[in-house]
Amino acid sequence: MNADPTPEVVAFITIEEGDDLIVSFAIADEEPGEIVSLTLLRTPKYEFILPTDERGVSVSHESFPEEEERDRLHRIRVAPPVVTIETTSTRYELDVSKVDRRELDPHSGFWNG
Repeated sequence: MNADPTPEVVAFITIEEGDDLIVSFAIADEEPGEIVSLTLLRTPKYEFILPTDERGVSVSHESFPEEEERDRLHRIRVAPPVVTIETTSTRYELDVSKVDRRELDPHSGFWNG
């Protein structure tokens, strides 16, 4: 969670498509050269067998270890240079100005699901 209203700086984004759909934002850590990950995860292939409240996109932030369950995505807004990720309990503001614009293309297959 970013208590400071200044967006966290994202160094790069990793997207994986397979049985799981994963988007990881590599966020610059306080230690120079170190990063932490904010990860969005969805498993559509097996989602039908999960209870309704466990379906959808889970969100985890490496700096805030999971307690009981992963947080669920409520809304994502891509408006470069800021990506806003709202979950059931947290709002993340990410500065994506250093990320390759092609990774943020709303017309790419991943963002269109």
